[in-house]
Order: sequence, then structure tokens, then C-alpha cells
Amino acid sequence: MILIKYILGIGLAALTLFSCSNKESLQRYIVDRQDDDSFLKIDIAASLLQTDSANLSQEEKDILKTIKKINVIAYPIEEGNVSAYEVKMQVLKTILDQDRYKTLMKYGSNKEGATLKYVGLEDAIDEIIVFVRDDEKGFALFRLLGDNMRPEQMIKLMTAIEKGDVDISKLNSIGKIFNM
Repeated sequence: MILIKYILGIGLAALTLFSCSNKESLQRYIVDRQDDDSFLKIDIAASLLQTDSANLSQEEKDILKTIKKINVIAYPIEEGNVSAYEVKMQVLKTILDQDRYKTLMKYGSNKEGATLKYVGLEDAIDEIIVFVRDDEKGFALFRLLGDNMRPEQMIKLMTAIEKGDVDISKLNSIGKIFNM
């Protein structure tokens, strides 16, 4: 019996060591930047996006309920911080290049662009990541956390945002970086 406990203990210790990864996660990256004043940061509960005067259909309300939280971080390029921008952007790109983050879409050029990635299954997405960069203005990362989000639902939600049915005023400071 003591031998079984000993083997079980060693097995659990080995499993713990092998399950830990040295790869930095997007969550860790965002948390580590909370005290960095060179970044703009916004954390929003999805419930704050829906205003009392919102003209959302029941389907759009249901879609909005699949989003639990939105994290936004942005790094604006200011005089003298171009090299810091390049380092910070490269760290973020390395994280997003991990196999865990699957690419839905990429567009842009060498100087600017956007990447849309997700975590989860194609029909049950748990996390949507939008990474936007402009080598003259800076970069922004939008991370939507939710349960069983689907790409076609997000397109419908984007339409509601364009119509003004969803309150995105909390994101105005981020949009100013890119003249959105």
C-alpha cells in the first residue's frame, strides 16, 4: 500500500511538472500590463455594452449574452518609443503565433493590418482575439471571452454595433489611436 502511495505521489508530481508550460499566455500578458502606464487598458463586462435604449432584437440580445467579458489593451506610438513598440509588439505576436490561437482571418500590409484569431472549436468559440497594428500609430488587442460563441453570430453583432444598437463608447479612447 505504501508503494502505491509512493508511485502515485511521484506520478502526480511528474504530471504537474510536465503540464506546466513556459509559454506565456495572452491572459498573463494582459495581467502583466495592468500596471504599465505606457498601455491603455480597458476591461468591460459585456452587460455594460447593452444600454436601456438599445434596439436589439432578441437574437442579438442572446448573442450578446454569449460574451462574458472584453479585455482591451493598446500601445500608442509616441515620440521616442518606437523601439519599445517593436519589442512589445513582437512579444504579443509570439504569443499569438502559438498553436492554441487559431487564425480566422488576416489582412493588411507590412506597415498595418489586423488579425482575427480564436480559441475553442469553430462552432463553439471561447475566446476571440482581434489584433490591430499600425506601425505609425501603435497596436491594440481586443479579447472577447465567452461561451460557445459562433462566427456568424459575431457578424450579426457587428451589424448591431454599426447600427448603433450596442454602446461601444467605452472603447473610444482606443479608437482614437487609430482614428476609428
